[in-house]
Amino acid sequence: MAKRGAKGPTGITYKPNVTRGLPVVATVNIADNSGVYLGLIISVKGMKTRLRRLPAAAVGDIVKIAAKKTKPGLKGQIFDAVIIRQRKSYRRPDGTWIQFEDNAAVIVTPEGDVKGTEIRGPVAREAAERWPKIAGLATMII
Repeated sequence: MAKRGAKGPTGITYKPNVTRGLPVVATVNIADNSGVYLGLIISVKGMKTRLRRLPAAAVGDIVKIAAKKTKPGLKGQIFDAVIIRQRKSYRRPDGTWIQFEDNAAVIVTPEGDVKGTEIRGPVAREAAERWPKIAGLATMII
C-alpha cells in the first residue's frame, strides 16, 4: 500500500531525492552569460520547513536569487534560477556519490526558459533531466 500523498515519476516534474546543500543566504556562481556573475539565494520555490529551519535547495530546484556581482545596471535585481551544481555530496540511485567544485545556478524566466545563450561548466544529470532546455544548452552533463 502506498503512503498517502506519495507521488511517483510524472515526467518533467519528478524530483529525485538529492541532499539539500544550499540553504537560504548561500551564494552561488551564475554559470550562464546573462550578465550576472554571483547571486544570493533568498528563497526556494515550493519548500516548506519546520519552524526556524532555513529553507534549502538542491540540484534541480528553482530558487529566487538576488544579483550581487553583475554587469552595470543589474545589481540588486531579483531573478529565478535553477541550481545545476552543488558542493555538498549526494548519492545517486546506482550507489555512486557525486559532488562538484562549486555551487552554481542558471538564470531562467518564470516559464523555465534559460535567459542566457550558453552554460559554462558541467551540469548535474538530475538538473538536466528535470529541465530539458538547460540540457540543450549544456556542454557537459555529469
